[in-house]
Amino acid sequence: SKKSFTFDAIGTHWVISINQLLGQEQLLSLKEKIIKRVDVFDATYSRFRDDSLVSKISHQAGKFKFPADAKTLFEMYRKLYNATSGKITLLIGNLLDESGYNAEYSLKPDKKINKVLKMEDVLFYKHPYLTTAKPTIIDFGAVGKGYLIDILGQLLRKEGIHSFFIDAGGDMLRSDKKNRTINIGLENPLDATEAIGIAKLGNGSLCGSAGSRRKWAGIHHIMDPDSAESIQNILATWVTANDAISADGLATSLFFTKASKLQQSFSFEYCLMRSDLSVEYSNNFPAQLFVGDKEL
Repeated sequence: SKKSFTFDAIGTHWVISINQLLGQEQLLSLKEKIIKRVDVFDATYSRFRDDSLVSKISHQAGKFKFPADAKTLFEMYRKLYNATSGKITLLIGNLLDESGYNAEYSLKPDKKINKVLKMEDVLFYKHPYLTTAKPTIIDFGAVGKGYLIDILGQLLRKEGIHSFFIDAGGDMLRSDKKNRTINIGLENPLDATEAIGIAKLGNGSLCGSAGSRRKWAGIHHIMDPDSAESIQNILATWVTANDAISADGLATSLFFTKASKLQQSFSFEYCLMRSDLSVEYSNNFPAQLFVGDKEL
């Protein structure tokens, strides 16, 4: 008796499937709660909405009060920032904006691209307040979607739903009381009609990241804050972890930092494809890969 519903939010298509008995009315009320929760999240963290808290921070320096859920986000950014030597940073927003990935979606880079500052020089977070030294475009893109997936997973559990599957544009969280797995195709970054393997997802999250998803003017959205250029040597990454905030953040981090270094701070399995089409993966990454004609 699988029930599912779809909606579009934070720039992506969402499918939420519920794998337990649920009346139609319950389902509708659940969908309403979820969409409300997504909107509250978007109104705080979106850099594409001129009425969001993040938008406000881009116009003036000062002290801003964040909602309770921000604590997890800021802590995750601090951890990723340290683990990637500053490559994953909340301050990438200015660079993305100047490079053309802005609210107007102009996709035209500015003449002058400014250096990305160090987080500790601009942002001071002491829950629940963020104090900024100057107006700045904060971007939660590296983990925001993953975190929202987790928040909705918690909302479902609170409503008594323990077998569900959330898919937000290919970033997934699954909970199954009987611990069954499902098969997920890993999309070939060079040809969206092909899979480079099949992953098995039980309880937990699978997130992927690829430069091919958002591309313009020879640039894509995974940018190095130091060189102000897009990462070219890695085409795609996939990560499994217990929660989507980790899987999402680590999928992006792998474009910058070796897995062995990230594994000192995080527990995850991964697979990545380089631009020379070679594939690297951890021993327990739960997938069968087809690379060339042979299965690994």
